[in-house]
Amino acid sequence: MGLQVTLVSAEEEVWTGEASLVVAKTTEGEIGFMQGHEPVLAILAAEGQVRITEPSGTKVIADARDGFVSMEGQTLTIVAGHATLVS
Repeated sequence: MGLQVTLVSAEEEVWTGEASLVVAKTTEGEIGFMQGHEPVLAILAAEGQVRITEPSGTKVIADARDGFVSMEGQTLTIVAGHATLVS
């Protein structure tokens, strides 16, 4: 079982599922998350994307900003003030 990911905006759940890799733009730079990553709490950058790679290799890209990323165990939660899927 891979990384369990939930991406939500202030209005709705934008994407949820399993991923092999997630890259998020934070105020400290880009952070890549994979299964087994250490716990992290980071602030999303004011402008940026979240890139999700599903186990099948399918890529999901979302514009996400003004929020935070939380990694705990095998669960990655991204809460954004604004988030929309690009592809």
